[in-house]
Amino acid sequence: MGWIDTHAHLADPHLEIQLDDVLVRARSANLDGVLCVAVDEETSQQCVELTSRSEMLRASVGIHPNYGQLASPHAWRTVEELAEHPRVVALGETGLDKYWDDCPFELQLEFFRKHWTLSRTTNLPVIVHMRECEAEMRNALQQEFAHGTLRGVMHSFSGSLETALRCLDFGMYISFAGMLTYKRSTELREVAKQIPLERLLVETDCPYLSPEPHRSKRPNEPAWVVHTARVLADAKSIPVSELMKYTRQNTMNLFSRWNSTEPASARLL
Repeated sequence: MGWIDTHAHLADPHLEIQLDDVLVRARSANLDGVLCVAVDEETSQQCVELTSRSEMLRASVGIHPNYGQLASPHAWRTVEELAEHPRVVALGETGLDKYWDDCPFELQLEFFRKHWTLSRTTNLPVIVHMRECEAEMRNALQQEFAHGTLRGVMHSFSGSLETALRCLDFGMYISFAGMLTYKRSTELREVAKQIPLERLLVETDCPYLSPEPHRSKRPNEPAWVVHTARVLADAKSIPVSELMKYTRQNTMNLFSRWNSTEPASARLL
C-alpha cells in the first residue's frame, strides 16, 4: 500500500517521453497508483492507452474548459465510448475557467453539464477544474445537485472555505496539489484544516504546480505528491501514515472502478 496521485497529466510530452523513469521514481517514493488525467479527445485516447503500460495507472476521459472550442464534432462521442474502458475511472477534467477566455463560457457550461449527465449514467466521478469563477461554479454545481448527490472531486483546490463547504454538502471530495506547500498559501492551509479526513485527496497536477522544495523545477511528477501530503498532514495535525490511509481509502471510494479485474488491454480503442 502506498500513495496515489489522483491527478497527473502523464500524456504531456514532458512526462510521456520519460514515463518509465517517472514511474520508477514514483514507486521509490512509495506510490502505487497514478490517475492519468485527460484534457481533450486526443489525451483521452492517450491516457487510456498509457494504462496498458503499467498496473499503477488508471485514466480519465473528458474535455477541459479551456479546450472546448477546439473539440471536433465527434469528440464527445469519443469520450462516451472511452468511458466504457475498464481502466477509465473518472470523467474530466472538466469545469469552468474565467481566468483564460479561450473558450466561450456558455460552451464551457455545455460541456460541464455533459460530463455530469454521463456521470449519472456510468457512475463515474467527475474531476472538476475551477479558476476565477467560484460563484459561477457553486451555481452550476447546485443545478447538478438537483439531480442527486454529486460523485466528483474539486481538483487542485485553491478556493474559499465557503466554496469548499458547499462542495462537501453536494457530496464531493476536495483534492490539494503543490500550491498547498507555498509560503503564501496560509489561507489555503486553513481551508484544508477544515476538510474532513473522509473527503480529502492528494495530487500533483503534474507537470504543473511543482511543490516546495521543488517549486522552481519543471516538470512536476507523481513522486512529488509526498511533499504536498506532508504539508496536508501537518495542517490536519495527524501523522503522515494516517493521511495516507484516509486518502487511499477515499480514492478507492470515489474512483470505485479502480480495482477492476478486467485486463488493461480489454476493449482498448
